[in-house]
Amino acid sequence: MSFIGLDLGTSSLKAILMDDAQNIVAEHSVPLTVSRPHDGWSEQDPQTWCDAAMTALRALSAQVDCSTVAGLGLAGHMHGATLIGADDRPLRPCMLWNDTRSHAQAAAMDADPQFRAITGNIVFPGFTAPKVAWVRDNEPDVFDRIANVLLPKDYLRLFLTGEHVSEMSDAAGTAWFDTGARDWSDALLNACGLSRTKMPRLVEGSDVSGRLRADLADELGLPRMVVAGGAGDNAAAAIGAGVVRDGSAFMSLGTSGVLFAANNGYRPDPATAVHSFCHAVPGVWHQMGVILAATDALEWLARLTGQSAAELTTGLGDVQAPGRTLFLPYLGGERTPHNDATIRGQFLHLDHATDARAAARAVLQGVSFAFADCQAALAATGTQIERALVLGGGAKSAHWVAMLASTLDITLDVPRAGDFGAALGAARLGMMAATGAGAEIATSPSLAQSVVPAVDLRAAMQDGHARYRAAYETLKRL
Repeated sequence: MSFIGLDLGTSSLKAILMDDAQNIVAEHSVPLTVSRPHDGWSEQDPQTWCDAAMTALRALSAQVDCSTVAGLGLAGHMHGATLIGADDRPLRPCMLWNDTRSHAQAAAMDADPQFRAITGNIVFPGFTAPKVAWVRDNEPDVFDRIANVLLPKDYLRLFLTGEHVSEMSDAAGTAWFDTGARDWSDALLNACGLSRTKMPRLVEGSDVSGRLRADLADELGLPRMVVAGGAGDNAAAAIGAGVVRDGSAFMSLGTSGVLFAANNGYRPDPATAVHSFCHAVPGVWHQMGVILAATDALEWLARLTGQSAAELTTGLGDVQAPGRTLFLPYLGGERTPHNDATIRGQFLHLDHATDARAAARAVLQGVSFAFADCQAALAATGTQIERALVLGGGAKSAHWVAMLASTLDITLDVPRAGDFGAALGAARLGMMAATGAGAEIATSPSLAQSVVPAVDLRAAMQDGHARYRAAYETLKRL
């Protein structure tokens, strides 16, 4: 048997085929584009996800024999508001996770004590519920025609299976979810003018949610495989990295940044701005500190300077003590620990000697300090992280990984070459759904190296982080 994982990312859809020994035997990626018509807006056309999935599945079939595929798992970017009419077609473009236009609606919801009490989380502007409230307040004709609200990967599921289904890890990021009970909250839905009838049914991420539609199976030449519940992108990445057991952790250096810790119980602490969500397998939860710009901050600098990210970071040499130049990476607001959709980034202490390479070093260090803020917020909930796997595109930079290890003063484990992210996690969930296997198949990857913090930089990193926090407090008052 073999298994497919589809990972719907912000900038691409990735498909992999995994054999029953969990080796990746084929893969294909399809690029996607994001529309930003106004400051703070971020949207995608859901039809592009379906087109990308078809392209990717055809590409897998062209590479290898897919006749033995038994299960497919879905992963995807969280929090998107995909509003569906009675004909199962989108009513408007999907507002994505990094769309912050609904900050006023989020603040109003967060001021209602029942939201934090039931969800275990602050209501962030990026979450689904305030986006739908924004549509209610600004596009009432669209709101009145909503038949179903789906998260991005779940709209892709609807296309593939015809089923309106979500699962616990993604649903927990909507602000309509009773995270401890692993179920929709009727009280929170009613507060937004919605009802359970407009929500998809729920399954665990490792459960069967449906089967590939017969017409698509015929068109693609694939079996009518089962489709697993799947997971939000970070929970899927945790399954791919084997981060399921209590206390295990990973750091993701993608477009956004995530510090993720698995928990064997529900540990909410909304005041810290730490996300407390369900994991993708039954009986497990997780906590996340999230920053909105990780590699995205470096890509921003690349566009500004006309150099590629690789050119900016090549030859940075050994990690140094933080310089006087500081960078605050709040290009589109920030989540953990600030919960501020309106704050924006800043360079401080530029001078004639600041060249593109020095600016790149400051950007990498600024993102590292933002991760240190997340680490402190997690520690405030009682979750202490001593080591973590480091994943994502940014993990290819040995300089950045070493900088992060010294900034956070923890050991970072770098996997050997291979894919240990959300696509693998989705395929593993597809394997669980098809075979009845449990979370024990989510093993940790073999390591290329473990990067330990530089003891001689500890005091300098602490001082730099203190200056970074002081700069944030000054920026906040402007």
